Amino acid sequence: MTSDAEKKLIDLGLELPPDWTPRGQFLPFRKDGAVVYLSGQICEWGGEVTHRGPVEDTPEGIEDARAAAQICALNLIYRLREACDGDLDRVDVILRLGGFVNCQSGFPNSPAVINGATEVFIALFGDRGWHARTAVGVSGLPGNASVEVDATVRLRV
Repeated sequence: MTSDAEKKLIDLGLELPPDWTPRGQFLPFRKDGAVVYLSGQICEWGGEVTHRGPVEDTPEGIEDARAAAQICALNLIYRLREACDGDLDRVDVILRLGGFVNCQSGFPNSPAVINGATEVFIALFGDRGWHARTAVGVSGLPGNASVEVDATVRLRV
């Protein structure tokens, strides 16, 4: 069964990543009733980090990091699909995203970078994709990834 959300992904020219092994000892998600807490996902595809940090404070560096944030969002959606028993149409609302940007001290553009993930959720889920959010700069991420994003989602029951 292909959900309407997955059809929308295809229409957007996006695809979900292949499965991968997490880098640490943790669950990819935890459910509490209708709420799903998704563990942070870095910008990796097929087990390989696609964008390394720190993010440069240039238009090109920010655009590259936005693409990394988009990959993080696709990784989150992959795990969210697992939490929904394969049916992304069960997503009621994206409650919150937490975004982390591997950067130098004083980097002012973390929100612009994390917009790359936000835009995926809004494009895929429409008004249900809008969320509360943080976007912070950090001095390092797993695998020296440039971006990591986590999420909290409420499902329809």
